[in-house]
Amino acid sequence: MEPTNIDFKNIWQQQKVNKPDLKDLLAKLESYKSKNLKKLILTNVMLLLTSIFIGLIWYHYQPQLLSTKIGIVLIILAMVIFLFAYNRLFTFFYKTNTDQSNSDYLHSLYVLKSKQGFVQTFMTNLYFTMLLAGISLYMYEYTSRMTTFMAVFAYSLTFIWIAFNWFYIRPKTIRKEQSKLHELIKKFEEINKQLVE
Repeated sequence: MEPTNIDFKNIWQQQKVNKPDLKDLLAKLESYKSKNLKKLILTNVMLLLTSIFIGLIWYHYQPQLLSTKIGIVLIILAMVIFLFAYNRLFTFFYKTNTDQSNSDYLHSLYVLKSKQGFVQTFMTNLYFTMLLAGISLYMYEYTSRMTTFMAVFAYSLTFIWIAFNWFYIRPKTIRKEQSKLHELIKKFEEINKQLVE
């Protein structure tokens, strides 16, 4: 039996390589941008309406204690500060366009990941801390008129709701957002590696 000379290198080079579809990836990026812009706008509208509602409560009910007024100011200030930081993500969605190169997209996604991490950690912690302090101060005037049982019940219910949001909703939302962004970054990294090779 004669040895056969098979040119493995030639066969290997003739293989069809499945390159990621850039158009598909750009469509996913556009979808991601669109969903996040809608979320950003909805968050702005909801927090602004909540701030206006709280301001109207102050105006209509004219709280007597300074603690109640400080609580209202803290709640509104928490929302304004959070919105200011959250809206800085808005610039990412307007800066990226279809004329950018893959490495520019990748760089933009890295910047977004960094900004998003800041908002999801420091700013969210600050928001919840100020919100908790504000609600606690706001409730004092009204719970002081209740029986001890009802006051403890009202504070407990409020703290349970805040804790549920802090320990369950917030981490779940952060994980979901991070995984979507990480998936986009990973795909752009793969394309960049293939273009370099």
